[in-house]
Amino acid sequence: MKRVVVGLSGGVDSSVAAYLLKEQGYEVIGLFMKNWHDDSVTISDECPWLEDSNDALLVAEKLGIPFQTVDLSEEYKERIVDYMFNEYEKGRTPNPDVLCNREIKFDVFMKIALSLGADYVATGHYCRKGTIEEDGKKIYRLLAGVDTNKDQSYFLCQLSQEQLSKALFPIGELTKPQVREIAAKMELVTAEKKDSQGLCFIGKVRLPEFLQQQLKPKEGTIYEIATDAALYNAETPQFASVKEQLAYEAETKAYTPQMGKAVGKHQGAHYYTIGQRKGLNVGGTKEPLFIIATDVETNAIYTGQGSTHPGLFKKALYIQESEIHWVREDMQLKDGETMEAMVRIRYRQALKKATLHKFDNGMYIEFEEPQSAITEGQFAAWYIGDELIGSGVIS
Repeated sequence: MKRVVVGLSGGVDSSVAAYLLKEQGYEVIGLFMKNWHDDSVTISDECPWLEDSNDALLVAEKLGIPFQTVDLSEEYKERIVDYMFNEYEKGRTPNPDVLCNREIKFDVFMKIALSLGADYVATGHYCRKGTIEEDGKKIYRLLAGVDTNKDQSYFLCQLSQEQLSKALFPIGELTKPQVREIAAKMELVTAEKKDSQGLCFIGKVRLPEFLQQQLKPKEGTIYEIATDAALYNAETPQFASVKEQLAYEAETKAYTPQMGKAVGKHQGAHYYTIGQRKGLNVGGTKEPLFIIATDVETNAIYTGQGSTHPGLFKKALYIQESEIHWVREDMQLKDGETMEAMVRIRYRQALKKATLHKFDNGMYIEFEEPQSAITEGQFAAWYIGDELIGSGVIS
């Protein structure tokens, strides 16, 4: 019997994952991760980790598997929370869930599991793992979940071959309704439990309130840039190379207050992100305002009217060399090589056709159609078919 440690989160997905593994004959241990309990942040009354760990315990008792709680809040603060604040301060928008999987669940947590003699770590992610052999070597594949509505492969886009080799995703072949059905049949306390919202650690808090604990409010101006502003009608220059053209297409436009008109005030450019519509509190425009750029240096926010504003769209994005990650190391591009792939620039976004161009200093992803709200700090993930091949931080 192989031993598996399941990250029991107190939700229905991980509960059913544990049940299925037990049915398959594994020796299963349930481990609950406590990632956050900082009372200096005024949300502890709202923090549902106690309720979650209690639900996880009840599930473990029902399934007759050993259970314990591990406190990873110190590592969590250091690797996720501090990183997030740091990124927001620079005016980038990080993805804590992707980091949580890379740094916590499949690193710190996995090491604890292996120290308990586990052969594998399992989670309730909607994705699948495949294996192929090449030259006698096992290669692990990260595949989308069967439930296209819930596919969570994107959140695991930073995993390595080493991490994948020890990972199991028992519910990847199931749809959410099927998972709930199994939980109800087994009378698991989590069967009807709503999916958790918010960040993977701070419970029910809204992100801006959390950020305000660390990043001090600082009043600045909101500017509106017209759709027919001169910089959108500038002539496209002649390019000496493909690389030059891609750099031009991926470039973030530089806005100045002179280009637009002041339409309101905000409490800090670092609280906002590209493509954001809510929370601006500026009325009186024909169409809703969308954020097209933020400048944390000058503390200015630039907006445009409507979801088709030219300031929202770009044809390409850039990933620095040090930020490129290949899940399939055997498929990585060399300098000068290209690859056709389907790319996602945020969770829940439909996959878009694109070409990857690899250069000595990094990689450009050129989309067939211009994409809205390409956001610095988020992860771009590229797929071939239903397999996630690699990812990188948009720069």
